[in-house]
Amino acid sequence: MQLLVGLGNPGDKYRQTRHNAGFRLLDHIADHMGLRFAAAPRFQAETAVWDRPEGRVLLIKPQTFMNDSGRSVSTAARYHRIEVSDVFVAFDDLDLPSGKIRLRHGGGHGGHNGLKSINQHLGDSNYSRIKIGIGRPEFGEVTPWVLGKQTADEKATEARVFDCLGKQLDTILANDLALAANHIHLDLNQQEEQKD
Repeated sequence: MQLLVGLGNPGDKYRQTRHNAGFRLLDHIADHMGLRFAAAPRFQAETAVWDRPEGRVLLIKPQTFMNDSGRSVSTAARYHRIEVSDVFVAFDDLDLPSGKIRLRHGGGHGGHNGLKSINQHLGDSNYSRIKIGIGRPEFGEVTPWVLGKQTADEKATEARVFDCLGKQLDTILANDLALAANHIHLDLNQQEEQKD
């Protein structure tokens, strides 16, 4: 089994915030695969199971709030005996512009509180990351920006990114992140050219 984690904060108040990009990506995948999330109190999460020919994937949205996401992720990984190398975490990234994604295996937390918590609870940072760009505010503090709601343009851009990511999910889950990233970037660039 593999673990596909989307990071966000629970509740309607946070649903459309930039910080909840990970939740929205998992919702997008579930919608396209005909999956339904259900409460999983054991993991303090909402989960859905995706049966693929290559194996089962547990989609998980921690309901612990971002800063304590690792508690939920580590409990699910240990319960299902999932190796850290089979954990994939999708989250918002301030250092990437809106409309950009980066796929990476391992690394630090980059100041992201969700990743800090996951690293702490898993005791290992050797999992794969799906970084979804939200950009930085031109002026002012970062927190109101991250917890602020997306603009209509940002929503449209995110939808395009999620469509491109969705097409490469099999490649991502096969841990061929470089190939998946290459296809996603080509796809996004083609869409940009068609818009122009």
